[in-house]
Parts: sequence; structure tokens; C-alpha cells
Amino acid sequence: MKLKTKDGGWSPYLAGVLLGILAVISVIATTKLLGKTHYLGASTTFVRAASLVENKIAPDHVASNKYFTETKVKVDWQFMLVFGIFLGALISSIIDKSFKIESVPPTWEEYFGPSIGKRAIGAFAGGIVAMVGARMADGCPSGHGLSGMMQLSASSFVALAMFFGVGVLVAGMFYKRRA
Repeated sequence: MKLKTKDGGWSPYLAGVLLGILAVISVIATTKLLGKTHYLGASTTFVRAASLVENKIAPDHVASNKYFTETKVKVDWQFMLVFGIFLGALISSIIDKSFKIESVPPTWEEYFGPSIGKRAIGAFAGGIVAMVGARMADGCPSGHGLSGMMQLSASSFVALAMFFGVGVLVAGMFYKRRA
């Protein structure tokens, strides 16, 4: 198994093996430490983060929200997982010398132009669509793809097929080949 791709990035096979090991370790660790099995996923953490911020601004609203009262909002291991994803990606990109700060990535610029504002609006709107979709699907692609597939969950097979299918359609609409 090659550890690097032609462009110097990580091998997807190595990354997949490491991610599988992490998923198994997370199930074992959370079951032993917390007494309840918790699976990998990220979308719920962003909802919890929003409630922590909202709790500082409008605590009455958070207190009256059924979801937040039932799922005691706190900084937990999944919160740290999301932070670790960011930190791990940063460290990996620095190690393989691919780190760079870009306000407008080259692919975006090629198709939509160099506007930073347009890129920011597109990224923000895309984030909203992704989060609403993740909540509607009762999980994000990482939750369904890693944890759901690990459990052979039928709903995760359907959700992943939809994530990828719609992703291919949307990419085809936005990034049409130019002649």
C-alpha cells in the first residue's frame, strides 16, 4: 500500500484504514468509559455549539427548546472530535507541505470568478444547506458513512446513496465542463 499519492497527498487507502481503526476504537472507548456506545459523527456537535452560543444570548429560548432540554448540551468527546478533525487536517497539511491560505480557491475562481464576497456567500449558503440536510437525514455523511455503515444500517445506505447522488447532480450543474 502506497502511503502517498502522485501529488504528495495521503493515500486514500491508508486514510480509510486509519479511519476504520478510529471508528472501532471510538465504539470500544465510549462503551467502556461512558457505559453507552457512541458512534462517530459531526453534525450534532454543530447544533450543540449553536445552542451554547445561543444560551449566552437568549437562555430562555434554549431552556424552552425540547431538543436542548432532552440532550443536555455540553462540551463532550464529540465536540473534541470535531476540534481534532480541524487540528488533524491542519497538522497533516503542514506536514505534507500542502497548507496554504486561500480566500478564493482556484476551482471556484475558474468557474465563478475571483469575488471573495461571492465565495463567502456561497460557502455560508452551502453550509446551511448541508446542515439542514444532515438534520433531515438524522445524521451527516460522516455519521452515516462511518458509523451507520459499520452497523450495516439500511437508513445509512439510503442516506449515503442520496448524499452522493445529489452531490454528483449538483456538481454537474455548477461545474459544467467548458468546451
